[in-house]
Parts: sequence; structure tokens; C-alpha cells
Amino acid sequence: MAAPVKSKIDESTSALQKLTIGKALNLGLRAAMEADDKVIILGEDVGKLGGVFRITDGLQKDFGEQRVLDTPLAESGIIGTAVGLAVRGFRPVCEIQFEGFIFPGFDQISSQLAKLHYRTQGRIKVPVVVRVPFGGGIGAVEHHSESPESLFAHIAGLKVVSCSNPADAYWMIQQAIASDDPVLFFEPKRLYHNGQLRSEVDTSSPVGPLFASRVVRQGTDATLVAYGPSVKVCLDAAVAASNDEGRSLEVIDLRTISPLDLGPVFESVRRTGRLIAVTEAPSESSITSEIAARVQQECFYSLEAPVLRVTGFDTPYPPSKLEEHYLPDLDRVLHAVDRSLGW
Repeated sequence: MAAPVKSKIDESTSALQKLTIGKALNLGLRAAMEADDKVIILGEDVGKLGGVFRITDGLQKDFGEQRVLDTPLAESGIIGTAVGLAVRGFRPVCEIQFEGFIFPGFDQISSQLAKLHYRTQGRIKVPVVVRVPFGGGIGAVEHHSESPESLFAHIAGLKVVSCSNPADAYWMIQQAIASDDPVLFFEPKRLYHNGQLRSEVDTSSPVGPLFASRVVRQGTDATLVAYGPSVKVCLDAAVAASNDEGRSLEVIDLRTISPLDLGPVFESVRRTGRLIAVTEAPSESSITSEIAARVQQECFYSLEAPVLRVTGFDTPYPPSKLEEHYLPDLDRVLHAVDRSLGW
């Protein structure tokens, strides 16, 4: 094993760094690899190229080819290899280039990765992280803009999370790698290098536990709940609603998709009486379906209107010229707010 290298983070001045989500993930991976030489990265083009989105840029150069492995184009082989490495005491981090490519590895994920710990009554741990760039908005071709997270949230034995900002990206990837459970880590690829989201990240202080949701904007009139790329849409909608209508919208970032941490959502809905759940995924049997069901169950007497959902449509993801009509945007979210408040 290559010896840990000196951190690229400049600790001589300040632990605060202004980062994009993509750079935060890169530094988070680096920090995890420096902290534990059992952390191994593997995937297609993650080494010399630094990944399609350059998230692993520079890691093979600094940690060597034994810890950052370029693999064949075989997702089943990537996941299967990671399971074997985990059984032998390593902490593999797999990169799936695009979410639509994950399905050749679906059998390994659902049949082995999710079940091995349970099947052995806890004797074997499988601390594997599967990084999945997901979502639309990049003008890509078919199979490059999917949102399949609901499929994995349904599989017992897997943890599923998604970051939406640089601070969470930096800390959540490290927490996922440190977890003894297999984690599907969904990354909003259209936000990787979005300069508008560049913000200061305190690399010395964790942002909180991994499997916990968070209120990211307080409000009183209605609650918006989202994760990944849809959080920015909801925050933009909340600003627009405040500026144009004087409405106060609370925004909650789920962060964890499985297990769902709906405590802050229940608390918020009991105050606002209204909930709009937002996601790019199709609405049928989705995360938003589960949110709506559980909020209705727990907050029935607090609801002033039905739980509404703003989602992608129940169709295959469209060609890039049509994706702006498919993706939930500010106008669709504000229309749902109007419907909820006018009920």
C-alpha cells in the first residue's frame, strides 16, 4: 500500500475553503484516503483521466495505481470486485460514470452488497460506497440523465444518500466511506461545477450526522422538501415567492433517502400545514410517494391541504432538447405552492 500523502488542504491559514460540489467531493475523497489506507477507489477512467466529471482528478497520481484503479467497462465486475475487497477488510469506493450505467451491476448490488451482512448474521461487514452521478440538466444523450434512486431505497440493507451543497459533499462522502454499511451516494452532476453554489466549507468541523435531514430555509406558509439537485430549485422558488408574493416557504433538504429522516418534515408540516415534495424522478412509486404517505399518517390533523408533488413525468427521460419541459423548475414549484395555499 502506498503511504498516505500530505494533505492538499492548506491548514496553515484557515480550514475554510470556497469550493464547488465537485471540488468538495474531490477533497473529501482525498481526506478519506489520507485517513485510512484501506480506502480504495475503482471505476471506469477514475485514474489517469480523473473521472468523466474530474471528481477523482489527481488522486491516482498522489496515491498510486494500487489505490485508484481504472477498471474495464463492466459495472457488475466493479461492484463484485468491491464486495470481495470489502470482505477482505478494505473500504472500496466505486464510481459509476452515469446513473443509467448502474443496471448491469444491479444484481451484485441487490443480491450481494445489500444482503451479505444480514445473511451472515453480522459477521461480515460490507463497507462499500457506490458513487452515482444522477439527474438531468446537462444536455446529455440517452441513459445519462436518469433518477433511479427510488429503486435502491426499496432494497433492504442499503443506505441511500444525496448531497446538494459543497459542505455536505465534502463531509458526507467521508462519512459514507467510514460507515460499515453499503451506501449508494447519489451526486447531482449538473451542480458539480456550478459556480453559483460555490461556498465556504469548514474542513475542520463536520456538518452533522450522515443519515439526517436538515432545514435549510425557515418559513411559515408552506414546506418544500427535496434532495440532491431539487434543493436548489426549491431554494430559488422560496426566494421568488418571498420577493414576489411575500410568502414564507420553509425548505428541507432530505440528504438521506434511505433511511428517510422525516422528523424535521413532520415538525415543519405541523407548523405550516402544507407540504410540497419535489424530485426529478418520476412520480410513480417514488420517494415522494413515501413522504406523502407518512406525512399524511403522522400529520393528518395539521394538514390544511393535501400533500402535493412536483416531479419528473412517468416517461423515459426525454431527448436533451425537451428536458427543460421534463424537469421540475421554479415555475412548477410555485404553481404547486399556489394550489396548496389556495385549497
